[in-house]
Amino acid sequence: QVQLVESGGGLVQPGGSLRLSCAASGIIFRLYTMGWYRQAPGQQRELVAYITSSSISNYVVAVKGRFAISRDNAKNTVYLQMNSLKPEDTAVYYCNVNLGKNEYWGQGTQVTVSS
Repeated sequence: QVQLVESGGGLVQPGGSLRLSCAASGIIFRLYTMGWYRQAPGQQRELVAYITSSSISNYVVAVKGRFAISRDNAKNTVYLQMNSLKPEDTAVYYCNVNLGKNEYWGQGTQVTVSS
């Protein structure tokens, strides 16, 4: 059974930092591209960043230069380091893995950027 469990969200002031973690189980983690998505109230879920099995990463324009995605295959965990946070980064952040036949999501972790 595939499980993705996010952690690390919270309330932070503008300009602050947070690091999200997503622990995966039930998959051969090192083989798959992992993604971080977010969904703000009243908006569609959007891709924020992804990292391939070869650790090639890509980012949505809005977070380039501020966010960094990484993975630790020994720990079956993917991270999202978020710096210089802005109020518009406020959203529920979800971890994702697409296995081809099936796609899996974590339960989400709330990130709120507010003074």
